[in-house]
Amino acid sequence: MINKLGGIRQLAMVVKDADETMRYLYETLGIGPFFVMRGYVPDDYRYRGRSTIAPVLTLCFAQSGPLQIEVIQQENNAESAYQEFLAAGREGCQHIAVWFSDSAEYTLARQRILDAGLALVHENGERAAFARFAYFETQLPGGLMIEIAEALTPNVKSMFERVSRESVGWDGSNPIRSF
Repeated sequence: MINKLGGIRQLAMVVKDADETMRYLYETLGIGPFFVMRGYVPDDYRYRGRSTIAPVLTLCFAQSGPLQIEVIQQENNAESAYQEFLAAGREGCQHIAVWFSDSAEYTLARQRILDAGLALVHENGERAAFARFAYFETQLPGGLMIEIAEALTPNVKSMFERVSRESVGWDGSNPIRSF
């Protein structure tokens, strides 16, 4: 199903300390630079089928070849897939993501994943101002989830193109940048 939906575009880690994780990734593995958004709050947020308080997030994006690396740190105690992951004693790779360029593709993919029997954990819905996303549970070891996101729409795509463009030939300088 993933290949039919466009393939994996992103590998994301949920961590307790985003700055420490980014530092390891750029100093030890040479992944960077990271573009950071602090205090991001998803709008029209739903957790396990009900509206609730949204998580406050630090989101960090870098590129490694064709794959985007995301580091996520949740700053509050709102119910989320991230909190579940950490509460289970996990830290690290939490999801892979498939990206879409328009609302119709996203809606179709969301339904196909639900029809395949995967449970929807959290999402931001139709009233999302920026771009929709949804996280689904799998039966993969370690709790790996699948995220779908409208990350190829013009407002998000331009941000992610910048992340990719600035990773090419990156010399290690200025490893953490703000959007």
